[in-house]
Amino acid sequence: MRMRRRPDVGGSRMVVCNSGVKSGEWHLPPSSFSTTSTLVGLLVAAGAGIGLAATNPGPSEFEEFASGQLTRLITEEICREDGMPMLLRLVIRDCPGVVASQRRVLGQLALEHSRRRNLGLFSLYVTELGGERILPNWSLPRYHALTLAAAGQFLLLRTGQDNGPNRSDRP
Repeated sequence: MRMRRRPDVGGSRMVVCNSGVKSGEWHLPPSSFSTTSTLVGLLVAAGAGIGLAATNPGPSEFEEFASGQLTRLITEEICREDGMPMLLRLVIRDCPGVVASQRRVLGQLALEHSRRRNLGLFSLYVTELGGERILPNWSLPRYHALTLAAAGQFLLLRTGQDNGPNRSDRP
């Protein structure tokens, strides 16, 4: 049995089958499955891209996120027993309360010390702060963080702390 394909005028395909004694023709409908699925896939991808771009958090949302993160971090690091010099512990009785009262200021500080790379569908925030000398023998640790912002959410990708000398003290 020999089969061959010939184009049909209406856009469908005609398959002619010859098997010696009998021959027959079948008209196949045009294949719209691959075109439809490709179109649906492109529409879904475009919709997802538009959705991500529309929900890409901006600087004000980052400021709120960073204020919560810094409040938690500072409370854990500075307010512990060995986090502050004895003199400051005598003056500051409610360290967690003092830190919490500065939440808004901490968010503004984080925003001022952050660089945003807006890539449309998502943003990357690079934050570097700290290292200031408070007392002659005591300075705040230097923190750095890389944060991914997408779909209305934030994800800390990398964080670190440097207890070394201040940048201005380095050679």
